[in-house]
Amino acid sequence: MVTRGLYVGRFQPFHIGHLDAIKAVLKEVDELVIVIGSAQYSHKPNNPFTAGERLVMVRHALQEAKIADSKVWIVPVPDVHLHMLWVSAVEGYTPKFTVVFTNEPLTRRLFSEAGYEVR
Repeated sequence: MVTRGLYVGRFQPFHIGHLDAIKAVLKEVDELVIVIGSAQYSHKPNNPFTAGERLVMVRHALQEAKIADSKVWIVPVPDVHLHMLWVSAVEGYTPKFTVVFTNEPLTRRLFSEAGYEVR
């Protein structure tokens, strides 16, 4: 059985810390769904890049790191601004996953409350 994890970030911009986290997570799962959060935001000081630009950044960084395309899914997900609906929204945009990887307290809480293993 394939184990698939989930890793959420805004990636404004994608950086080496994100890449290191992805490399570490890929040692624990067969596939990883990388969610580009806040996908509808761009052209603002705290969200300068479009979802498309962020997707290209992530894809190029993974290729440069020699991470196989078959190991990752990159999925832009817009914010819904209702915590009680956010996990369902992510589930609706992504392939099924069994474990969530995050250091962000709210993300940890919401996925834990939804019954996911969170690391």
